[in-house]
Amino acid sequence: MTKVTAQMSISLDGFYTGPRDTQHPLDMSGWMRGPEAPGFFRVTRWVVDAAAWRERQGFTGGERSVDSEIIEETFAAAGAYVMGRRMFDAGEFPWGEEPPFHAPVFVVTHRPREVLEREGGTSFTFVTDGLERAVELARAAAGGKDVAVAGGGELLQQVLRAGLLDQLELHIAPVLLGDGQHLFGPGLGLGADDGIELVPTRVAATPGVTHIRYTVTGRSKLVLDDRGASGELVGPGRPEQRSAL
Repeated sequence: MTKVTAQMSISLDGFYTGPRDTQHPLDMSGWMRGPEAPGFFRVTRWVVDAAAWRERQGFTGGERSVDSEIIEETFAAAGAYVMGRRMFDAGEFPWGEEPPFHAPVFVVTHRPREVLEREGGTSFTFVTDGLERAVELARAAAGGKDVAVAGGGELLQQVLRAGLLDQLELHIAPVLLGDGQHLFGPGLGLGADDGIELVPTRVAATPGVTHIRYTVTGRSKLVLDDRGASGELVGPGRPEQRSAL
């Protein structure tokens, strides 16, 4: 069954890039000198020496490592992609004539544009009637494989908020940024008693990054009870804690 998946590199304190660049939002050369880039490159530097990433970008060399295997697995699982317009605008020219996706990409946008065909099997279709429609089109184009959310972070927040995400993989870099764009910030629109539950299904640690894969089980209201003998409030789904009280 086709899953909607996402993966994101973040710092230990939850940032996926530095503070938002308002001066050069679409200018890649300016963006490289702006406030977003240092944080972004700190949390993604684990990919640079991975052979699978270098091959996908058309580079040679790299290491065959756990990191490389995870990157290769991620690319192989995706049959189509969904991304935000800001992500596309920033990447259109750096990706060149053969972007790394090698699959249909559906861009969520308010600005219409003709389908853009690129080499290697990548096409960009600009969807102006909402995120749900973009995911629907991507499912149809994925050929039974996964629909991967290619970014950026704001689009991933929208997918989570809409309850469309089935699987999330975080690549947690051992760095504290202190400031930047926070993946799990107020944009998710969650309250203290209305969280999104995730179940970890795989953990792989390497010197430069810890990869954690989660199944997203959706929003869940917090329910407390007082069945413990001590009178303490105990959350649901933890019978071993209840019996210990």
